[in-house]
Amino acid sequence: MYSIAALADPRIPDLAGTSGLPDPGPARPGSVTRRRPRGRSDLPDIGAGRTPYAGSLRGVTAPAGPAFPDFAVLFDMDGTLLDSEKVWEVGLHELAAHHGGTMSADARARMVGTSMAESMEILHTDIGQPYRDPDASVRWLEARVAELFAADLLWRPGARELLAEVRAARVPAALVTATRRHLVEVALGTLGRANFDAVVCGDDVDETKPHPLPYLTAAALLGVDPARCVAIEDSPTGVASARAAGCPVLAVPCEVDLPTAEGVTVRPDLLGVDLDYLRKLTA
Repeated sequence: MYSIAALADPRIPDLAGTSGLPDPGPARPGSVTRRRPRGRSDLPDIGAGRTPYAGSLRGVTAPAGPAFPDFAVLFDMDGTLLDSEKVWEVGLHELAAHHGGTMSADARARMVGTSMAESMEILHTDIGQPYRDPDASVRWLEARVAELFAADLLWRPGARELLAEVRAARVPAALVTATRRHLVEVALGTLGRANFDAVVCGDDVDETKPHPLPYLTAAALLGVDPARCVAIEDSPTGVASARAAGCPVLAVPCEVDLPTAEGVTVRPDLLGVDLDYLRKLTA
């Protein structure tokens, strides 16, 4: 099983443990071991005292094969695996109403894939209340979205089947999301914690999408070169993050259109996508 342990420098993310070896001890959430992924000499620095969340690593069987596999899949969450962008939209409309305003369609479209801070700036400006405390709005919104997540989360077409195939084949997989950890924990009740070898949330790193750090961190945790990690995304900021990290991208638009670009393959959804298809994207 995968396990993780703390070394002197907790800023460098990686995965301890090797395939086929016994677990050297109980995992400690949030701590990591330093090891460089094959083919990389520059591991990301995620900030002193901060490490990617790795609680979902515990109890997961390591993929068969070498300690540093040559292929991995990195999944975005909202709008990619789960049709949760619509849930966020409900919460955002309700937040605007809570402040006595109405959110425009243009503002909503510009929020897709952005950080919470950026989304609150867009919303407050859109409703003519730029003076609003963003932290207070975030607390209100996340409390409401947590209720909605717990009540009903739907899969995007083909997402559940692809995730099941990835796990059955024991291909390393990570969840890479701008959503904050406490909400991701709720969503993992639907997604299945054991389906991911690493989870990188928006509040686990000092920079979020479109910065490459989230995807660099996920690749480092899995021990796979980013060029061999297919990132699956639905938003422009997510695509930009993955491409900046050096990952080939499969883009499946949800709320906003995504153009084809170098290193980016666009499909309407994940129906019919399998591991053979994903592997070809790294060729």
